[in-house]
Amino acid sequence: MDDMILEIRHLGKSFGTHEVLRDIDFTVQKGDVTSIIGSSGSGKSTLLRCINLLETPTSGEILYHGQSVTGPKVNAPEYRSHVGMVFQSFNLFNNMTVLENCVVGQVKVLKKDRETARKNAMRYLEQVGMAPYINAKPRQISGGQKQRVAIARALAMEPEVLLFDEPTSALDPEMVGEVLSVMRGLADSGMTMLVVTHEMAFARDVSSRVVYMNQGVICEEGTPEQVFGDPQRQETRDFLSRFRQS
Repeated sequence: MDDMILEIRHLGKSFGTHEVLRDIDFTVQKGDVTSIIGSSGSGKSTLLRCINLLETPTSGEILYHGQSVTGPKVNAPEYRSHVGMVFQSFNLFNNMTVLENCVVGQVKVLKKDRETARKNAMRYLEQVGMAPYINAKPRQISGGQKQRVAIARALAMEPEVLLFDEPTSALDPEMVGEVLSVMRGLADSGMTMLVVTHEMAFARDVSSRVVYMNQGVICEEGTPEQVFGDPQRQETRDFLSRFRQS
């Protein structure tokens, strides 16, 4: 199927004797906005790190457009230019300006010339509302602004899929909205997104699919209407009961 971007098949991950992920199966199709929800420690972030090859799966495989990316000969940086990631802790280069943070990957990985990379970076910094801060260093801007720069940096690589690992959990409450607003805009534009999040309203209102994880397995998945409106598993009902009032 042409619209199939990622297939995760029977994925497992253990750290020593501790099994963090067990027999994970799901797919990511073009235009999907998939939210992965679940309690802390359920394996959500480890799953995302495996998909981005920051962790090596213990078992199973990950296919990108039908080709396995879990073998030893995979060019991980090249793959990550197609499957980008936005981290909880921003991961900006503190010694570089906002603009340079968004240029360097394009030059080093995509081999773009600096002027082309700069124009591209400016386009995405404008999109996330950070163009006025291009000469600032990360220490000079707020957490919400750092995360918007991190999103612009990921977008500047022009990935096919963008992974978000709890992108608002390190932010002060008043800054969460500005980052979620950028993410909503990306979803509206058709960006394919895989989002690990504790923001239940975002998962419910913006996602096309919701995956609920518990203790390293996918417990339930479906549309937001199915998972939030009519959860089938008791574990899902218990987890969501805390968010009913939102």
